[in-house]
Amino acid sequence: MNTAVVSAGAPAPQSTVQSPKLGFFERSELGRALWRFRRELLWVCIFSFFANLLSLTSTVYMLQVYDRVMLSGNELTLAALSLLALLFYFVMGFAEWLRSRLLVRAGALFDDRLNTRVFNASFEARLRGMAKNPLQALGDLTNLRQFITGSGVFAVMDLPWMLVYVGVLFLMHRWLGWAALAFCVLQLAMALVSHRLVSSRHKKAQELSLETNGFLQAKLRNAETVEALGMLGNLRRQWLSLYERQLQGQADAQELQRRIQAVTKFVQYFQQSLILAIGAVLALQGSISAGAMIASNALMTNALRPISMVVGLWKQYVETAAAYRRLEQVLADNPVRESAPGDRSLHGQISLRDLSANAPGRKTPILKNLTIDFNPGEVVAIVGPSGAGKSTLARCLLGIWPDTTGEVLLDQRPIAQWSREDLGPQVGYLPQDIEMFEGTIAENIARFEKVDPQQIIEAAQRTGIHDMILRLPKGYDTPMGEAGGLLSGGQRQRIGLARAVIGDPAIVVLDEPNANLDDVGEAALIRAVKDLKARGKTVFMIVHQQHILAAADRVLILENGQISRFLPVVHQPAPQNNPQA
Repeated sequence: MNTAVVSAGAPAPQSTVQSPKLGFFERSELGRALWRFRRELLWVCIFSFFANLLSLTSTVYMLQVYDRVMLSGNELTLAALSLLALLFYFVMGFAEWLRSRLLVRAGALFDDRLNTRVFNASFEARLRGMAKNPLQALGDLTNLRQFITGSGVFAVMDLPWMLVYVGVLFLMHRWLGWAALAFCVLQLAMALVSHRLVSSRHKKAQELSLETNGFLQAKLRNAETVEALGMLGNLRRQWLSLYERQLQGQADAQELQRRIQAVTKFVQYFQQSLILAIGAVLALQGSISAGAMIASNALMTNALRPISMVVGLWKQYVETAAAYRRLEQVLADNPVRESAPGDRSLHGQISLRDLSANAPGRKTPILKNLTIDFNPGEVVAIVGPSGAGKSTLARCLLGIWPDTTGEVLLDQRPIAQWSREDLGPQVGYLPQDIEMFEGTIAENIARFEKVDPQQIIEAAQRTGIHDMILRLPKGYDTPMGEAGGLLSGGQRQRIGLARAVIGDPAIVVLDEPNANLDDVGEAALIRAVKDLKARGKTVFMIVHQQHILAAADRVLILENGQISRFLPVVHQPAPQNNPQA
């Protein structure tokens, strides 16, 4: 954000340039994305014009048959009228097909242009702890695309033609016109009342559904713990309570919607009979012909068809509007990261400047105004009591803690200015909770990138896991789903370590890397850290055991979110054999 510096006591400069007023579609990123398809929407409007204009064919054909052919008895006239009507129907169907095809292609292009952006924004929201359901944004994008390519857009575009059909009825007779206008106003009023009554209930039902699904997903991720501790019954009771609230909310919304649909159907059938009765009275009086009496019923049906579609699709309109607002908010809250131009290679120098880290629900920060410099190529051990902020500091060093103030500088450049596409391959991270992804062991080590298989093998050898992988049924091609039951916690941790060191990253952050390791695993870990140091890499280790400090150059002691001491590690020389002892 750019700020202007104003000298003390001087009045703030008044801007004489007024920013241009933005249209509705230009106020947000999502609106601008939709506005790019205005040309396609214009063509859809043009095809809708011809489709609706030619829908009058049946009315005109009916009038001609009853008022001309039936009186003259001329079969040649009937054949000519039928061929002409057939041509118009073909053009009308072709226009319908074109506008439908155009919207489908526009919807696919809209999705293609936004899916990566929405995916990144939903990931950012999840990373910052802002999204209860990280898949909601992608579902909202699908909902919006389906609305663009569905009947809802056609109903909106056909709605203005209601006035054309009513105008034709006025030309036939004013009673027919006024009756049609009255029913149109009535159905529009019913649609507005339906919106006011149903939308709030649908919104509440959606929120309850999201809450229930989020609760269930969170508990299923810890199914083994739930089963081992006998918590299933308690969790099921909590889920049933939420589920019953969700069902009740949905039932309330559906019940009200059915009542409105019943009233709407009554009005639709009543208007058909009433307009036919009015036409019959006018025909008996000689004010209109018999053909006009029958045609008036068809015109009335055409006039009310768009309104009926809007009423029938009202739930879809409400859900799409909610999806649009949610998606618009997600994109606004998670803008595109912009990386500063320049050298994209990382050398490993890290500086903290007044770094503080906060968390929701805490009155005091987890980390408090940390200012320190770390030299490239050194191994730093981070120690301290539980709750001191060690894991939080590790995440801050990687720029993945959501709520921070101050700066983390990588090679004197703020970490926020680094593109993750550039920074990710140059950073290694072994989290406290090892998470393996669906795929093979090789894919997990390679971070799902297409790399030289020799690099994968080298990373496994550096962490001492190569021989163990070869003993698996499919070796490096063993799926993690199958290997999950075969691997111990220590083996999974060493695979995670191999994933952290592949590609020779400049900075490696290890959060309790020996938590699940045996003596052999710890020896392999120390060798891997010393190898990283020999390669000139900057390594941070969060450790508790003192003997792991043998691989460190300096020790940072955290206490209560602050740096207590930052000391060099004094390495004791290895004892030598004394022949005189």
